[in-house]
Amino acid sequence: MGNKAVIVENASIRFGTHNALCKVSFQIEEGDIATVVGPNGGGKSTLLKAILGLVELNSGSIKIFGQEAKQVKRTDIGYVPQIKTLDRSFPALPIELVATGVLGFWPQKFDKKLREICLDALEKVAASHLSKRPLSKLSGGELQRIYLARSIVRKPKLLILDEPATGIDQASEYDLNSLIGKYQEESNATVLMVTHDWEAAYHHADYVLMLNCCQICYAPPKIAFEEKNLRQAFGHIGHKHEMIFGVKRND
Repeated sequence: MGNKAVIVENASIRFGTHNALCKVSFQIEEGDIATVVGPNGGGKSTLLKAILGLVELNSGSIKIFGQEAKQVKRTDIGYVPQIKTLDRSFPALPIELVATGVLGFWPQKFDKKLREICLDALEKVAASHLSKRPLSKLSGGELQRIYLARSIVRKPKLLILDEPATGIDQASEYDLNSLIGKYQEESNATVLMVTHDWEAAYHHADYVLMLNCCQICYAPPKIAFEEKNLRQAFGHIGHKHEMIFGVKRND
């Protein structure tokens, strides 16, 4: 067994009387890819925010590289949120958005080192040709590449992605998943990704956390996506002889 990048033990979160997470426990080894799947409102984004130290636990613990979540260096974590607060009409360039991942604020000017760092991140996501195109002129898939570049610009050891393919077409989603996989292979980073794409989770993840407020399972994809787990998470998942991952399954 390798070193642990993320250790979550009995994590529970309540918002008023609502149990957003209930006793969730799992571990991610350094260099692994873990995906989180579950229905809307099942606590997936809340879990990521807790790992990022943005939401307090009511009970349990979270450790990242052996430290409490709030003590981890921000440079060790890259994050792509599901909901982007950026106004697309904001007069800025992609390279400037990437630079905010280094500086924490919009750059007033670029020195040679900052420009090289940002262009290198854009190159890693096959988007260097977009560096000077206005953000307002980018497609959804192109913008997601810029956000991915922003998240990896400091070469984080842990990459956290919340529905990175939201709002883009299937071809762009495939490209994005390939870029994430390529970055993970080249950097040996640990990846934790929330996704609604079961195919992506099945084929790209080392482990899958199936979550519906309570933890249903944390297992390799072939086990996690067994029909009993899918039914527990999502209810009735289809009709008789439904095709899942190219395999015919009967009710």
